[in-house]
Amino acid sequence: MKIAFFEINEQEKKDYFSQNLTGHEVGFFEQALGENFVPNHTDFEVISIFVGSKINQTVIDAFPNLKAIVVRATGFDNVDLAYTKSKNILVCNVPAYGSNTVAEFTFGLILSLSRKIPQASYRLKVSEEFSFEGLRGFDLNGKTLGVIGTGKIGSNVIKIAKGFNMAVLAYDPHQNEELTKTLSFNYVTLEELLKNSDIVTIHVPLMEQTHHLINKDNLPLMKKGSLLINTSRGGIVDTDALSKALMQEQLGGAALDVLEEEGDLKEEIELLVADKIPLEDYKKVIEDHVLIHLPNVIITPHMAFYTKEAEFSIMETTVKNIKSALADTPENVV
Repeated sequence: MKIAFFEINEQEKKDYFSQNLTGHEVGFFEQALGENFVPNHTDFEVISIFVGSKINQTVIDAFPNLKAIVVRATGFDNVDLAYTKSKNILVCNVPAYGSNTVAEFTFGLILSLSRKIPQASYRLKVSEEFSFEGLRGFDLNGKTLGVIGTGKIGSNVIKIAKGFNMAVLAYDPHQNEELTKTLSFNYVTLEELLKNSDIVTIHVPLMEQTHHLINKDNLPLMKKGSLLINTSRGGIVDTDALSKALMQEQLGGAALDVLEEEGDLKEEIELLVADKIPLEDYKKVIEDHVLIHLPNVIITPHMAFYTKEAEFSIMETTVKNIKSALADTPENVV
């Protein structure tokens, strides 16, 4: 079979796909596939694309032998699914590649806030003052963690929380009762979660229903001195309301891997595409951001997803998707 990969320029990835697809003719193209670029030879049975490619009817018709489109991402809205269905062309994706990764990073942020690790490190490096004055933190043991969203990432956060002997409250419109039994937590309303949690962490997608889910009306419900963690999407939290809650000392701190000003980012791995990172724009956002200078706020550059294991998971799942499609036992079909 002939397989083409688009948006591939790292030799490491080329080597991985070549070595794991032996017996097939594999080609690599650095460009994104779309109406602006279709290769001279299009006799491929499988094409694998990234988030920069745009696969419409014109592009699909250019590949007469096409049997499957394998997307190396979770999102697949850059593929005309209606037309692929009419042509009996499979479309597969990578449904999850960083659920453990983001959950671990979440607890990195929680520990950094609860134990004032960034402040301690900064003080020692800048002033060379070897002192813990003013750096008293608090134990996670026995505290209550509020988890908003109990999908793959949220459920992994709950598992880690149990290792710290934390009580867990969760909010999710789509409750998983089986999960409550295996992980021993309770679903409550959003208001109850905010009122009764020492730390609140967000793991829901950004959509119309979740835009400003945390806002000026419900932030005052949170315990005085509690912490808010957001590794999901910036638009879920009203930045102005959060700033007010922090400056009025309603909250004890916040850790944000995402900012509301990031805009319409649909998926983390869009950040890995060079022309998707408006560096100057982000620099301006950070310089002007009202939260950046608050000592009890941690802001990181949307990096919770970014580990070598997560990148490997994308490649591994892509190979599995291609092999299963060619064996007529397709996996992760969208």
